[in-house]
Amino acid sequence: MRFRPCIDIHQGRVKQIVGGTLKDSADGTPETETPEVNFETETSSAEFAKMYQRDGIFGGHVIMLSRDEATLQAAIAAVNAFPGGLQVGGGVTAGTAMALIDAGASHVIVTSYVFRDGLVDEERLAELVKTVGKNRLVLDLSCRKRGDDYLVVTDRWQRWTDVAVDAVGMRKLANSCDEFLVHGVDVEGMKLGIDEELVRRLGKYSPIPVTYAGGARSLADLELVRGAGGGAVDITVGSALDCFGGTLAYDDVVKWHDTQKLLIV
Repeated sequence: MRFRPCIDIHQGRVKQIVGGTLKDSADGTPETETPEVNFETETSSAEFAKMYQRDGIFGGHVIMLSRDEATLQAAIAAVNAFPGGLQVGGGVTAGTAMALIDAGASHVIVTSYVFRDGLVDEERLAELVKTVGKNRLVLDLSCRKRGDDYLVVTDRWQRWTDVAVDAVGMRKLANSCDEFLVHGVDVEGMKLGIDEELVRRLGKYSPIPVTYAGGARSLADLELVRGAGGGAVDITVGSALDCFGGTLAYDDVVKWHDTQKLLIV
């Protein structure tokens, strides 16, 4: 199990935004409503990337939360600063993916582009695999609970799909990607604690590496993920970290991460 760092970028700046408050307008253009921001900093995306490189923390996620040139350039600056150490997502398509890989991203992260009308768009998914290769593609299965199921949501987490986070759904998608990134949308950015049931399902059903994001606020929560996921689910921590305005010491999480390398699960 590993700690996966993050760099969330909105309008060119590193921010932490409460999940579900970032919305596009009806025609798909950038948001018209102001999202709820937990944290904003003058520290550049590249500086965060260099910090992760210094500490040997690979596989972090650079997420472009707005569709503007400043955000794209900040994402490119991050992967330039830590070549091969970071993954990039946020509005990625088959047409834009290779530019991010060429800039230094190890993988691209894709959600909404490969879903249409609540279903997986098989043509687009195949096009992405052909463009960047299965081994450089991460599928973001951001999800919400409805009834007894966790269903993937797309388009800024506002549109429900019929794709469930279960053995059948994850096994099928795993044939087309290298990893999964799963946001527990109902707790994302709120520091309310993790969605333990979702983590348990990820550990049980994912046949490839999977990272959980959402609600982690303490080292105890990281241990809870390790237990619930059977040591097979990685964890992202964002708003809770002191480098993003929270109270959980980043240095303590790095030490915890280093300890995991010595454990035999």
